[in-house]
Amino acid sequence: MVLWWIGNAILLFVVVPVLVALLNRVLAALERIRAATDDILSGGVALTGELDNVPELLATTDRTVRDVAVGATRYAGSVARLLG
Repeated sequence: MVLWWIGNAILLFVVVPVLVALLNRVLAALERIRAATDDILSGGVALTGELDNVPELLATTDRTVRDVAVGATRYAGSVARLLG
């Protein structure tokens, strides 16, 4: 019976505080992860607002590339005539 009480005391004064400390560390890490995911979500929502005008910007880029290609072709033809 005395060993039973010693086992209960060890369980109460050693094992339970260790388990509580480990649980506290796990919950603290969980809160840090939750805060990071909230930051990621808010950044993603802000990013989606910036993507609304992407098709128009791509159309502008396509026109600019086409204009530059036409100008470069003309320039290359003129240089070829000068050198030839």
